[in-house]
Amino acid sequence: MAVTFFEAPLTTRPAAARHALAVGAASRTAVLVASAAGFAIAFVVAYLLFVRTEAGQRAENGVVRSAHSIAKSTVDWATPLRSTDLVVILGGTAIALVVAALVRRRFTVGVSALLLLAAPLALAQLLKLYVLERPEMRDGLGVAGHNSFPSGHVSAAMAVLFAIAVVLPRKARLPVLLAGAFGAAWVSASTIALGWHRLSDTLGGCTLVAAAVCAGAALISSRRPDGTRIPVVPVLIGLVTPVALVLGGFAVLSSATSEAARFVAAMVLAAVSAIVVVVLVAAPLHKVGFDRRIGGSARDRALIASAARR
Repeated sequence: MAVTFFEAPLTTRPAAARHALAVGAASRTAVLVASAAGFAIAFVVAYLLFVRTEAGQRAENGVVRSAHSIAKSTVDWATPLRSTDLVVILGGTAIALVVAALVRRRFTVGVSALLLLAAPLALAQLLKLYVLERPEMRDGLGVAGHNSFPSGHVSAAMAVLFAIAVVLPRKARLPVLLAGAFGAAWVSASTIALGWHRLSDTLGGCTLVAAAVCAGAALISSRRPDGTRIPVVPVLIGLVTPVALVLGGFAVLSSATSEAARFVAAMVLAAVSAIVVVVLVAAPLHKVGFDRRIGGSARDRALIASAARR
């Protein structure tokens, strides 16, 4: 007598099968949550250390005065930023995100990318204009005392980069982020070279956007099959490195022996910090399935089917 075995449809047990796949795997969500917390703490530390202390303001105001006094020919590499229309760039990016999402038939991915573009920028402007203040320390350097923390240009550069990376397929995400990190570094250094912003402003812009992106990615990642094991080293890196970056920048800038040295150090630190922040975010972000359809990829479906038969 022939015996026929009937298997339950995959749709009846996807949750258990997916959970079985995740057991023992490293949790990317835990890394993203730790990174979001680390960048948020770094943002607060940068504001308190650079903006709210006399030592921080004295070091940075010297950089601003140097930027205003040097010959324009020495920063020709930064002048293209003067003619860049930020509204046009942001509008063009928003349109490109929508088009990319429609071409890939990933509506939810387009929405996620637009939110990751707009939310950090709105938060940066809200904090800079209405919440955060720059107390006048009367250091006699004659620079503008209005609040410029965080930098709108740097926030925009970082938000555009991460939003574009999110709307792209996962296999293209990491190369785009690593290449775009140098563009963000140029924007960060250029705002200092042109005398528009201080080092703390660029650090604030980088860490604020990174915190928002990591928090949003963690929310999405937590709704997908994820690991149950907490990867200690990546979690510690995400939590500690952003703060160490801010503290290191403050130590280097404060120890410079002349305004010229501080000016150069501020530009280099701004560029390096932007690259480091992008790399820290790219590590867990490139694995998040923003573009995954319901049911997962073909490989995931095969693994789920195998687990369901056991």
